[in-house]
Amino acid sequence: MALPTSVRLGGEPGVQYVLRLADTCLILSHRLSQWCGHAPVLEEDIAMTNIALDLVGQARALLSRAGQMGDPKYDEDQLAFLREERDYRNITLVELPRGDFGFTVLRTTMVATFLKLLWQRLAPSCDPELAAIAGKAFKEARYHQQHAADWVIRLGDGTPESQRRMAAALVQLWPYTHELFDSDAIDEQAAQTGLGPRWCDLQPAWLAEMGLILRPAGLTTPAETGFRSAGKQGVHSEHMGFILSELQYLQRAYPGGAW
Repeated sequence: MALPTSVRLGGEPGVQYVLRLADTCLILSHRLSQWCGHAPVLEEDIAMTNIALDLVGQARALLSRAGQMGDPKYDEDQLAFLREERDYRNITLVELPRGDFGFTVLRTTMVATFLKLLWQRLAPSCDPELAAIAGKAFKEARYHQQHAADWVIRLGDGTPESQRRMAAALVQLWPYTHELFDSDAIDEQAAQTGLGPRWCDLQPAWLAEMGLILRPAGLTTPAETGFRSAGKQGVHSEHMGFILSELQYLQRAYPGGAW
């Protein structure tokens, strides 16, 4: 049987809802994996890699579920490695370049805070498998948030240089966080069916928790702008193609290869 060169799931709202979460975990895990061997201290080298592995596990479970919901002939590996760029539904925030360590821990804090809140709200999902994934992932996201937030506070309240870098990272990252809370018909359908919450419903709690982290770090949220990213709609930044060229290379060079 010929192996597919590319795959695509249908546009059913439930499938797309799960893909948004799966792809966000997958692409952030890839960015964090780039710190392996490059972190400022050995302990953080291991910590960043472990967080990346947790996110890979979450992405794998979610992609598997998305395949079951959308087209059972596609497994998690095919969905991870054989989709075209516009078929990925991750938020743009996670595909931005790795940046320095301050940039990384701040982005990880932002996403982990959101994921923790989302996993918590997914625990009573009408989909038993999604609820089971959420139960385990919530504990992981809570640790990711605590670990990364400790660094945000330490660096923000640290030396003039670390303060400067954290402030610059916040200015760069903050405009991309609005995409987390842009709701559409997919969110509405998920909420009506009991699959999961509207992402916009998490914004008040997310802002409150981020405030508890940013204030001790001496950081102030930037002024609002009209900028809106649209990765959840499949409209990605120029960085996404470079990520996929690395992520998909082996599978596309050796289709169906197995260890």
